[in-house]
Amino acid sequence: MIFALLAGLATPVKAQSIGNAPAYIFTYFKNNGEDGLHLAYSYDGLKWNALNKDSAVLTPKVGEDKLMRDPCAIKGPDGLFHMAWTVSWKERGIGYASSPDMIHWSEQQFIPVMAHEPLAQNCWAPEIIYSKADNNYMIYWATTIPGRFPETDQKGEKNHRIYYVTTRDFKIYTKALLLYEPGFNVIDATIQQDGNRYVMFLKNETKKPVTEKNIRVAFSKYLTKGYSKASEPITGKYWAEGPTAVKINNKWVVYFDKYTEHQYGAVESADLKNWTEISAQLKLPEGIRHGTVLAINKPELDLLIRYFNQDNK
Repeated sequence: MIFALLAGLATPVKAQSIGNAPAYIFTYFKNNGEDGLHLAYSYDGLKWNALNKDSAVLTPKVGEDKLMRDPCAIKGPDGLFHMAWTVSWKERGIGYASSPDMIHWSEQQFIPVMAHEPLAQNCWAPEIIYSKADNNYMIYWATTIPGRFPETDQKGEKNHRIYYVTTRDFKIYTKALLLYEPGFNVIDATIQQDGNRYVMFLKNETKKPVTEKNIRVAFSKYLTKGYSKASEPITGKYWAEGPTAVKINNKWVVYFDKYTEHQYGAVESADLKNWTEISAQLKLPEGIRHGTVLAINKPELDLLIRYFNQDNK
């Protein structure tokens, strides 16, 4: 079963080649996400500078609450940046837009990914990954459907699992299916490819009877199924959420929101087994919240810096 959604997308452009000098962009939100998308950049993945004087570069326009929380952006093989985000605390859909340069954006879409589940309470932290093998994109997110997993229901608490759809054109989507059931309340999944396997970083959202609130890892040979039992926590004795991962100098770096401490943290690993805390090395814009780090080439970053850091645009 599929559902279609008409949309005004930006015209695809030819993908640019990756330059010799890599750079990184952090897409994020601040406060409750009412003002929209924020961007920061870095050359080493540790020291980050806000673009546009840390003012929003894109205003949310879809959804009842018109929020732009948890913005996830990737660059597709079509040369476009594709971005999804949380539009509301309680709606059964997500936001989507595309851009050739992260400056000029297509018309925003509301994608009703859980419209067929009348009891679904939310769609949180959507992420996008491109599957070269299947020549399509997978969008995945966390949703609570009361009574669906009664063995981990807790009174007064949501009980999320990770769901997904696939699409080739961001107009027609497959019906949402379950992606990951780890046996606990799980949110904030983010997936990266590591050789011939996929790595899912996720948050154990369990609060009762024992509080977890930590980041873990699972692995699969297949993008849409077969993820392993979640690892032990890779984060420390603090509450962490919103992981985003990127490989820098042959090491995986996982950033996360230490949301009760109002600061960001990070851990790194060369083998995805042994993790080192590097939070003290980070320098990030004040008030940064759950977002995504992605590698871009230097010409792309130079364009963003010239555009957003000039006084009169």
